[in-house]
Amino acid sequence: MFGDKKTSKSIPAGAIECLVGERMNIVGDIRFAGSFIVEGRIKGTVIAEESGDAVLKLYERGQIEGQVQVPQAEIHGEMLGDVVSEKLILGPTARVRGNLYYRVLEMAAGAQVNGQMVHQEEPRKQLSGPAAEVS
Repeated sequence: MFGDKKTSKSIPAGAIECLVGERMNIVGDIRFAGSFIVEGRIKGTVIAEESGDAVLKLYERGQIEGQVQVPQAEIHGEMLGDVVSEKLILGPTARVRGNLYYRVLEMAAGAQVNGQMVHQEEPRKQLSGPAAEVS
């Protein structure tokens, strides 16, 4: 503890912004930025801030019951609800009951999906200049 001279492995700065431990249960909606690791259970909506670099990792023993909307999701546990993600990775232990909306999908052998898998195209770019006049 205080007098312990052993060096501990440090986690690089910015590696984990939020962790829901294996023995934690959260009921309520969550907004996050950066990386979010779920080893426990969440009942509610999980939404990433619009920074574009947020990552959700649902570990093998983790469970989310609710909607998820993130730029990148890596699912190895149980997902009960719809997922909207630009890049979606389903590991071999993933169990999903809900619809998946994605741009890029990686799915390992053994992953289970009970729901629709819907590929999303790139959003249309909108010009920020003045509107064109029609005569």
